Amino acid sequence: MRIDIITVLPELLESPLNHSIIKRAKEKGIVEINIHNLRDYSINKHRQVDDYPFGGAAGMVIMIEPVYKAIEKLKSERNYDAIIYTTPDAPVYTQKIANQLSTLKNIIILCGHYKGIDQRIRENIITLEISIGDYVITGGELAAAIITDSIVRVMPGAISDETSALSDSFQDNLLAPPVYTRPSEFNGWKVPDILLSGNTKEIDKWTHEKSVEKTQKLRPDLLI
Repeated sequence: MRIDIITVLPELLESPLNHSIIKRAKEKGIVEINIHNLRDYSINKHRQVDDYPFGGAAGMVIMIEPVYKAIEKLKSERNYDAIIYTTPDAPVYTQKIANQLSTLKNIIILCGHYKGIDQRIRENIITLEISIGDYVITGGELAAAIITDSIVRVMPGAISDETSALSDSFQDNLLAPPVYTRPSEFNGWKVPDILLSGNTKEIDKWTHEKSVEKTQKLRPDLLI
């Protein structure tokens, strides 16, 4: 898979995309990630990519021309399966969407910034809009990093034990069950006996029951 990320602050993506699972996936050739500075496509020598909004509202808006030029440049080199825009006023991202995106070959992620981008880009070029939650952050770079991480970690070969990703929260609309490790007793606190029994069938049953119980308590909306 190839992921191209367009941003006005490429330095914000340097650390999140160069460590841990993503780093190993890049080294294995599972994913190629390229960061593009939107200012390289600016309209003047001042590297301007934003301007005041029509109508007199507060804040600045990313202009249509730099975004159009950046995306058209990438599209001239290959076909893209999805062109994603990160923005708080979009449907909230889910594990289901991450799973679907992980099956694609080439995607572009355009990071929102300031008060957003010219609406004409959203109407004519963007194919998928994503919000990472009902809150506002300074820019879409962290959202792009989150989306990238969630996509890469479910790709075959990215994690040494692929069954680990399949048992994560939200994969089956349930939260992950409680987990324990050694020692089996600490400070009088004991690991549930069932997990020490070696009875795989009963452990699986207990694990599912605890997932349902946890989901009902913390995220009952997932069970609707």
